[in-house]
Amino acid sequence: MQGMTIIKTQDGSAATLSVEGRVDTVTAPQLEQEIQAAQDAQSLTVNLKGLEYISSAGLRVLLSAHKAFSKKGGLTIENPNDSVMEIFEVTGFKDILNIKA
Repeated sequence: MQGMTIIKTQDGSAATLSVEGRVDTVTAPQLEQEIQAAQDAQSLTVNLKGLEYISSAGLRVLLSAHKAFSKKGGLTIENPNDSVMEIFEVTGFKDILNIKA
């Protein structure tokens, strides 16, 4: 599967983005737009269950989302697969982000 699909749900003040496919230089701006569109929420959950790959551009988007939501209810990353989790570990993002496997 090429590209990326994002399904957005909102439950009160909590928004969830379910991301599938690949977050790379081409698709990262789309993820960034969806996160910015969710700025009115108090907390954001990004479900990566269907994510196959994330590049440094995607990591940068998650980091800026983390900074934006840390002032509110926080950002939670859910269900990264083993290869995505390995990227989080190698880059040190595992220690920065709130990740629920």
